[in-house]
Amino acid sequence: MMSDKKDDGSDASILVETRPKTKRPPLYKVLLLNDDYTPMEFVVHVLERFFGMNHAQAFEVMLTVHKKGVAVVGVFSHEIAETKVGQVMDFARRHQHPLQCTMEKED
Repeated sequence: MMSDKKDDGSDASILVETRPKTKRPPLYKVLLLNDDYTPMEFVVHVLERFFGMNHAQAFEVMLTVHKKGVAVVGVFSHEIAETKVGQVMDFARRHQHPLQCTMEKED
């Protein structure tokens, strides 16, 4: 009688587990938009507070927003991007600034 067992008693049959390929969730860019009313210092403060930038990084990004009209300030999962946008918008409104923050799906 033939068996899958080797002479040493070990099982020669191999089980191969296949895992379905899981797709990474899409990432979202958080964008800060320029306006003519929000003070530059406030934008720097927002970048430091909500995006963890140091003062020099925040200042550079603020200048990009000011000169180009928009800048990507971070890339996150949908939930985190949505939260960041909400935090920035609420903070700006509470301080009576028209600063706009949006998100868009990364390509």
